[in-house]
Amino acid sequence: MITTITLNPSVDRRYMIGEFETGKLFRTSEYAATAGGKGLNVTRVAHCLEAPVIATGLLGGKSGGVIEAELDHAGISHQFLGIEGETRSCIAVLSQDGGQTEILESGPIARNEDVANFLLHYETLLNQTSVVVASGSLMRGMPVDLYARIIELTREKNIPFLLDTSGEALREGIKASPSLIKPNQEELESYAGKSLQNEEDLIAVAKELAEQIPTVVVSLGGEGSLVVHKKQVYRVHLPNVVVKNPVGSGDSMVAGFAVGILRGYDIKKTIAFAAACGTANAMEESTGAVDKDLVAGLMKQIRVVLIE
Repeated sequence: MITTITLNPSVDRRYMIGEFETGKLFRTSEYAATAGGKGLNVTRVAHCLEAPVIATGLLGGKSGGVIEAELDHAGISHQFLGIEGETRSCIAVLSQDGGQTEILESGPIARNEDVANFLLHYETLLNQTSVVVASGSLMRGMPVDLYARIIELTREKNIPFLLDTSGEALREGIKASPSLIKPNQEELESYAGKSLQNEEDLIAVAKELAEQIPTVVVSLGGEGSLVVHKKQVYRVHLPNVVVKNPVGSGDSMVAGFAVGILRGYDIKKTIAFAAACGTANAMEESTGAVDKDLVAGLMKQIRVVLIE
């Protein structure tokens, strides 16, 4: 079983407006509301790949109910804890010229008792868990080292833990030595405290991190990725595809790593599978969605080259 953790979920509301500008009144029949948050993207992709997965985290209010109802409708298992306050909404207004205006709510504030209750709840979930994925930001009020605490609980049971976050939450999480992290260039630069000009610079910092983390994945977007695994460095080259929506491709890649680990794939097959999941997501209109047959086909086109 894969357990996904989303500690700051949202209802993602998307509106398509022909020619959006401020100060005007608009009507639209093109809109959608979906369960959002990086961890829920991972959950949906794992479900698409027919892997056993359960989602957990904290939800509150009517928006929390919307998320649970969507997961129920999709047949996805979940065990979220309820909290006071309203789960946040994130609004995106898309226009025909490709522009996107976003409004992100700050969301509820987690109390100390919410955090304590979640940790107890999480420990019970570990009894049925083989791989854990924690993705996204922390809710307001949560301690910055919360991911580190969760990693330590997981390591006590020798369960792989994949962490995909940023900023101080990532910095603190790294101290607890998760099994895998997936920073992009900007996040790696933030961690290193300096500009990284080329792949050699990225590899150098990733190798430093690999001294305490078995797998470090550096996402390069459409250019592929770099993976440092147990001091070996792999360069991932992607095929040319028609991109419809790249949002969520990083989350899909993390889902691929989780499923590959769950299925016992070797490292090169796991990397290719994860890269195929990220690419397949970019070829879909929906966020956090892949076609498992397309993933299988893309794996044959992806090159994973050992460079060091």
